[in-house]
Amino acid sequence: MSFTNLGLRAEILHAIGEQGYDTPTPIQAKAIPLVLEGRDLMASAQTGTGKTAGFTLPILQLLSSRQEGLSLKRFKSRALILTPTRELAVQVQESVRTYGKHLSLRSAAIYGGVGMGPQTKALRAGTDILVATPGRLLDHIQQRNADLSGIEILVLDEADRMLDMGFINDIRKIIALLPKQKQSLLFSATFSDEIRALAAGLMRDPASVDVAPRNAATSLVKHSVYLVDRARKRDLLIQLIENHGWHQILVFARTKHGADALAERLDKAGIRSAALHGNKTQGARQRALEDFKRNKVTVLVATDIAARGIDIDQLPHVINFELPNVPEDYVHRIGRTGRAGTNGEAISLVCIDEHRLLRDIEQLMKKSIEKKVLSGFEPDPSIRPEPIQNGRRSAGAAKAQRKSDPRSRTAGKPQRPQQRGASGRSAPPARKSGGNYAGSRDR
Repeated sequence: MSFTNLGLRAEILHAIGEQGYDTPTPIQAKAIPLVLEGRDLMASAQTGTGKTAGFTLPILQLLSSRQEGLSLKRFKSRALILTPTRELAVQVQESVRTYGKHLSLRSAAIYGGVGMGPQTKALRAGTDILVATPGRLLDHIQQRNADLSGIEILVLDEADRMLDMGFINDIRKIIALLPKQKQSLLFSATFSDEIRALAAGLMRDPASVDVAPRNAATSLVKHSVYLVDRARKRDLLIQLIENHGWHQILVFARTKHGADALAERLDKAGIRSAALHGNKTQGARQRALEDFKRNKVTVLVATDIAARGIDIDQLPHVINFELPNVPEDYVHRIGRTGRAGTNGEAISLVCIDEHRLLRDIEQLMKKSIEKKVLSGFEPDPSIRPEPIQNGRRSAGAAKAQRKSDPRSRTAGKPQRPQQRGASGRSAPPARKSGGNYAGSRDR
C-alpha cells in the first residue's frame, strides 16, 4: 500500500513526498482510513512507528475538505491535540506544519515554560489546529484567549501518560468545554486496562487498532543489564562509554536532582553532557535537545516526563541509569531507540535495590533480559537492598491516591477560581515532593 491508496488529497501527498515517504507504516495504514470515516479511535502502537502522522494526516484531510466553501470564525479552533509535555507539543505541531504546508490551515502550539504573549496573539489571530499541554491551555481559557466551542476533533496523544501523570482533572475540565458532537482519538504506545475503561466513557463506539502486542518493545532493540552496586553506577557508566566509544546516548535518571548530578559528573569525566527535566526553562530544554541531536553533547540525561517528544530516527543507545518504578515506563524509555527501521541498544544499570523492578519489567515483556557483569565492577554480595524513596509512584499507589482524593470525584462540577500568582497565571496545585512530580507539571 502507498499513501496514494489512502484517499489523501494532492497537497498532503505532495508534502509527504517531499519528506521522502511513499509507504505508510502499519499504524498509519490502519488508523488513517478509520479517522477519515469519522470514527472514534483508540490506537496503540510501539513508539517510533509513526503514530503522529497517523492522526495529523487525516485531521489535515478532514479539516481542509470541510473548510472549502465555508465561512468560519477564525477565532475558534477546530481540532485540539493534547500532549503531556512541551517537547511533544512542539514535535506534533512540527508534523502538522510539515504535512500541511500546502494547505491554508493554521496551527499553534501552546505550552508552559514560555511567555503567554505570543501564544495569545496566535490564538486570537485564529488557529484551525491547536496543539497544547493541558495546564497551559486552561490558563488561556481562563483568560478568554481560547475558544473550544468549535472543536470538531479531539486527540489525546500519549493518552495513558497524560492520565497517569495527574492530568485527569485538567482533561475532564477541557472536555467539559468541548462540543458533545466531536470525533475523539486516543493514540499511545501503551494502554492500561484502567485507561481503556476511562476512555470508553469518553468515546462513541470507538474502533480499536493494536499494531503490536500491548506493552511490547520493538524487536529492533537489543536489551541487556549490567549488575552493579548502587554507589558504582556512575563509574560504570563512564567506563562503558569510554570502552565502546559511544557518541550519542540518552540516559534515564529517576529524579531531576539525579539527572543534574549525573550530567555534572559525566562532564567532569570529560564526557560532554546535558540534563533535561521539568525544572529547566523551555529555552534550556530546547537547547539541550538541539545540542544532543547535533552531537554537540554526547550524553543527554533525562527524566521520564521530559523525555517525551524526543524523536531521533537513529538514536543508537538508551541507558537506564535507574530503572523506572513502573514497568510500562521501560517500554516508553527504550522506545526512543530502534526507530524508523534501525537497530538500537537498551542497557540498564541495575543494583540490588532494583531487582524486583527488573523482574516486573521481564514479566511485562514476557522475556528474560541478558545479565552481565563488567570486570572490576562485580556487585558486593554483602550489600543489602534499600527502599527506593524517590521517583514515580507505583501504579497501585497512584490508583489508591485517585480513589482517596476528593478532587478526582468533582470533575464536571463547578470549581472555585484558582488562585493566581503575581504573574497572573494560575497557581499549579500543590504536589507531594519527591521524584519528577514536585513542581514539574508541564503547563
